[in-house]
Amino acid sequence: RKLEKLIPLAPLHNPAHILGIKICLELMPGKPNVAVFDTAFHQSMPACNYMYAIPYEDYTEHKVRKYGFHGTSHSFVSKEAAKLLNKKDSKVIVCHLGNGSSICAVKEGKSMDTSMGLTPLEGLMMGTRCGDLDPAVLAYLMEKKNMSANEVVDYLNKKSGLLGVSGISSDLREIIEASAKGDARASLAIDIQCNRIKKYICSYAGVMGGVDAICFTAGIGENADLIREKVCSGLEFMGIEIDKDKNKIRNSNTREINTDSSRVKIFVIPTNEEFVIANDTYNLTKA
Repeated sequence: RKLEKLIPLAPLHNPAHILGIKICLELMPGKPNVAVFDTAFHQSMPACNYMYAIPYEDYTEHKVRKYGFHGTSHSFVSKEAAKLLNKKDSKVIVCHLGNGSSICAVKEGKSMDTSMGLTPLEGLMMGTRCGDLDPAVLAYLMEKKNMSANEVVDYLNKKSGLLGVSGISSDLREIIEASAKGDARASLAIDIQCNRIKKYICSYAGVMGGVDAICFTAGIGENADLIREKVCSGLEFMGIEIDKDKNKIRNSNTREINTDSSRVKIFVIPTNEEFVIANDTYNLTKA
C-alpha cells in the first residue's frame, strides 16, 4: 500500500513493479521481497539542490522536493569511472541516456545533483517526456485543449519529448534516420535533446567546481555516437575534447573516447543496474 501511494511519482514504472511484487508473493509465499529505490543514491544531495523555490510548507507538509531517479545506474557508472580515474575525490558527470534520460553530478562518490525531480518528468528531453518546462504551460494547455490536470500530465509524460517534437517516433534510431534524409523536425528533436544535455553538463561542472570525467551510458549513451559527438562539440573550452574516430567504434565494452590532449576524460560505460539491485538485495537479506 505504501508503494501504491508512490505511483504518481513514477507512473510509467511503479504499477508494473508493484504487480511483479504481488505475483512473487503469490508464487513464493514466505520469501522476502526487496524494493530497491532509484531515488536512494540521490539522498546525499544538499538541500540547496533538492529544494524547489516554492513555499517551504509544501516541503514540510507534502514532501515536495527533487528526489531524482536512475540512481542504481548513476551509482554503478560513477564508481566504474572513479576506478578508471584512480581518483577517490573524483568529479564525475554521468549521462544516462535512453528512452528515459537523466544526468547526475557525482562528487567523491556522492550524488550532488541530478536532472529528474519530484517525478521523472523533470530534466532532459526524453522519448515521450517533455523534460524541463515552464510550469505555466500546464495551465495554458489545460485551457486551450480543455484538459484536466491528470490529462495534461499524461500528455507531457507519454506524447511529448522526441515523439512530440519529431512527430515520428520515440525511438531515436528512427529519428536519426529521418534526420539524415532531411526531415527538419527530426533534426530539431535531436538538436533540442543534445542542447539540453550540454546545458546540464556545463551546469553540473559549475556545481562541483570542475569535472574529471563525462560518462555516457544506457541505450542511447552507449550506442548513439552522433549524440555523444553533438553533446561534446563546443565544450572544448572546458577541456572536453572528443576523438571522433574512437567515438564511432561500436562495442559493448567500457571505452575511452576523448583525445589524448583532452583534460577531461570521456567514457562510454555500459550500465549494470541489475548488479546493483542484486548486490543491494543480498546485503539486505543476508542478515
